[in-house]
Amino acid sequence: MRRWADKHSQGAVHKDAFAAFGEVSSASIIKDKFSGESRGFGFVEMPNKEEADKAIAGLNGKDLKGRPLTVNPLREILRM
Repeated sequence: MRRWADKHSQGAVHKDAFAAFGEVSSASIIKDKFSGESRGFGFVEMPNKEEADKAIAGLNGKDLKGRPLTVNPLREILRM
C-alpha cells in the first residue's frame, strides 16, 4: 500500500516518522533529474493497511522539521 507525503521531504525523516506507526517497506523522495533537489513530495509504502491508516491520521497536518506535513493515500492524489 503506497502512501504519499508532501513538501520539503527528506527520506530518512519520513521513514522514521511513519515507522512509529508500523512497518515501512520503502520510502523515497522524488528529486529533480537536473538539479538533484527534492521536488517537494515523496512516497512511503507500508504493507499493513491498518498501520498505514493510523500513520495517515497521526501524521497529516503535523509539524515535521518545521513544516506542516500532508499525507494522503496515493489513490486520492491520482484522482486530482
